[in-house]
Amino acid sequence: MSLRGRLLAICLVLLAAGLLVSDAVAIGYLRRHLVDRVDTQLRMLAGIARAVPVSPAGQELLAERLDMVPELYVAAPGTPGAPFDLRHADRPYESRGWRVLWSPRPDGTGGVAVGVRLTEVDATVHRMWLVTGGTAAVLLTVLTVAGWFAVQAGLRPLRRIEATAAAIAGGDLAHRVPVGARPRTEVGRLSASLNAMLEQLAAAFAARERSAERMRAFLGDVSHELRTPLFAIRGFTELYRMGGLPDRADVDRTMAHIARESGRLAALAEDLLLLARLDEPGVLQVSPMDLRTVAADAYLSVRGLDASRPVTLTGPGGTGPPGSAPVAGDEARLRQVVTNLVGNAVAHTPAGTAVRIGVGTAGGEAVVEVADDGPGLTPDRAARVFDRFYRVTPGSAGLGLSIVHSLVAAHGGRVELVTAPGAGATFRVLLPPA
Repeated sequence: MSLRGRLLAICLVLLAAGLLVSDAVAIGYLRRHLVDRVDTQLRMLAGIARAVPVSPAGQELLAERLDMVPELYVAAPGTPGAPFDLRHADRPYESRGWRVLWSPRPDGTGGVAVGVRLTEVDATVHRMWLVTGGTAAVLLTVLTVAGWFAVQAGLRPLRRIEATAAAIAGGDLAHRVPVGARPRTEVGRLSASLNAMLEQLAAAFAARERSAERMRAFLGDVSHELRTPLFAIRGFTELYRMGGLPDRADVDRTMAHIARESGRLAALAEDLLLLARLDEPGVLQVSPMDLRTVAADAYLSVRGLDASRPVTLTGPGGTGPPGSAPVAGDEARLRQVVTNLVGNAVAHTPAGTAVRIGVGTAGGEAVVEVADDGPGLTPDRAARVFDRFYRVTPGSAGLGLSIVHSLVAAHGGRVELVTAPGAGATFRVLLPPA
């Protein structure tokens, strides 16, 4: 049975039970009232019968003048053929459809039993049952029809929810439940909750689709990056196998190429492994440290990579001397972050371009930054520098800044880039203080 059928059936059963109980109580009270009236007349008749012998003619005449006494019968003890049982009771009682009262004689010489048939009472009660039963039947019929339409209208919001669920199951994730009920009603709250859930599901599906798209692009980029060194190594080995390297110098030069491509391949594999493991617990070995140590090593790295570059060590924003920047972090990984930023500044700016390394605290956060006076980046390129395999210039794998972003995020921090065409670039790493 459908929900509306069950609701209607339950309501009708409860209504029928209520009508039956109320009718039974009302008719029971009516019968009690009618019997009390009969008892009043019965006591009067019993007083007459015990004092004066009543002839059958007198019985009929007396019965005609009483409204609730259609038939009267007077019996003495031992009277044969009495229509009711004789009991020496001090109050009226019912027997075989008669209301009977024993009336002792004043002189103590016995008594008589006066009985009145309850035909009128039973007929009245029967008519009341017919009237109330017919009324209840008509009322239940009318209420069944009205209740069916009322339940249909009441369940219309649920049918809209059902239609929405069917549409979503069919692939229409943009479908929403029409909010027609007031927010404080159960249906209104249900509709609002379902719409909120559908918004989250749609966002989750969209995120999954974007993730799948990024994964497809990632796999394509990985394949390309792996294919280039592998093809180079394979080409060199095929050249050697075919005897294309007759001289020792050619062999040495080829082996150097193979070693270089193998190193590039190994570095790429290490970077990919690091990116894959950053979401796992226990990858970072966190301990108290100061970012000044990392900044000082980065200063020396710039001098070692290009001694002709002017390099300075300052506080955040280039103001003041370098300051203390205590954090709880993995020193090796944070050193890798700053090394990647320094290498990026050296690799993508002309020789002799000044580089500044800043370290300290700002705004309640520990800061280390690498700034250069190079050509800078356009806004569209700056928005993608942290994407995996995005290359600002050819010749790199495009993973350095992606690793920087992932490592800093794993420490609970963030990376900011301030750049503009012709205004250089400043990469700022901000970490929670220890």
